[in-house]
Amino acid sequence: MTLQQWCFSWRGRIGRRDFWIWQGIWLAAMVLLFIAADRGWLTTQNAAFGVVCLLWPSSSVVVKRLHDRNRKGYWGLLLIVAWMLLAANLDMLDGTLQWALGRFLPALIFIMLLLDLGVFSGSAGDNRFGPPAEPVNFLGKSARVDYQ
Repeated sequence: MTLQQWCFSWRGRIGRRDFWIWQGIWLAAMVLLFIAADRGWLTTQNAAFGVVCLLWPSSSVVVKRLHDRNRKGYWGLLLIVAWMLLAANLDMLDGTLQWALGRFLPALIFIMLLLDLGVFSGSAGDNRFGPPAEPVNFLGKSARVDYQ
């Protein structure tokens, strides 16, 4: 799999290694964006634009990892639900319900998806989303080696 397919295509499957590599890249990019915005090197709008630019590759990696687990990519929409619950203003609810909907449920969704995508291995052999995951070719070199 090429870098372009890894970051910009929702087709195919990826393994846990490539999922965790993307998570590391995403975390480093987010930390750099927020540090740059905090120190005044970037405006808040430019930092927000950087965050938005990371949404497509993030969704691509999550969907392909879900495919490797033989799940439809629509399961990734649970992440959006969790973010919306975290950002919601739930002041009109009593304390327990506010905590359950605003903190517990999003945390549960994040932990379950992180375990499912990052810890459990993909389905063995071909599944409805294609052949088993191939490692991402980060260096752009041919994966085939000819010994002559």
